[in-house]
Amino acid sequence: MLNDSRVWITGASSGLGREMARQAVAAGAKVVISARRREVLEQVRAESSHPDRVCVVPLDQSSLEQSAAAAREAIAAFGGLDVVILNGGISQRSLGIDTDIKVDVQLMTVNYLANVAMIKAILPQLVAQSAARIGVITSLVGIVGSPYRTGYAASKHALHGFFDSLRAEIPETVSVTIVCPGFVKTNVSVNALTGDGSALGTMDRAQANGLDVEPTARRAIAAIVARKREVYIAGPEGRAIWLQRFAPGLLARMLRNARVR
Repeated sequence: MLNDSRVWITGASSGLGREMARQAVAAGAKVVISARRREVLEQVRAESSHPDRVCVVPLDQSSLEQSAAAAREAIAAFGGLDVVILNGGISQRSLGIDTDIKVDVQLMTVNYLANVAMIKAILPQLVAQSAARIGVITSLVGIVGSPYRTGYAASKHALHGFFDSLRAEIPETVSVTIVCPGFVKTNVSVNALTGDGSALGTMDRAQANGLDVEPTARRAIAAIVARKREVYIAGPEGRAIWLQRFAPGLLARMLRNARVR
């Protein structure tokens, strides 16, 4: 599936990104892994089945300049990229009325603008190749907004808008797959921003009861390799996609009482 492919995965220090990196290396790919903490990335590399096929490129998505520079370093690491998986980001757990605007700016920068900066930095090289794949890990809230995630949902909606439009502009040889997970058992809620910008610091109930990371990562990679346009990977919360389409009023009432923390 990924044998001999050159893959770049952001947000690879933990959770879904770390597991996708592990699976990609095991499948025979050469993998560039990126996240903020070099020491953790080095641990990910050391624990992989073939450390010699892993290249560490640190990345701080709060800086657009560093995001673009990391993208250029990633594409140079193995002489090009066949698969780019944009997975890095940060979540939110606060009501919009209680959230400082600086938190909204941080969410938009890390989750949206950094990904745009990265793809713009390497898109000419991807287009010049014969069959590149771009995978964008968003969220179900990129389609259906949810309480306590106003800024997060906005940043994920923005990714959908940009990459849906980009898909229509570039040659069909470069596929764009938008992957929308629901709740997955990772530390995303622990690291989520609260209204003042501090981390929540705890695992919320919805996240703790979410999907396991390993099958979620496997399905995400399979969708990207298969050049799917959009895929939803979720438990019962995935029904919100269809309710929004066919019963939006009912969904709106349900969301007011949704247990999303």
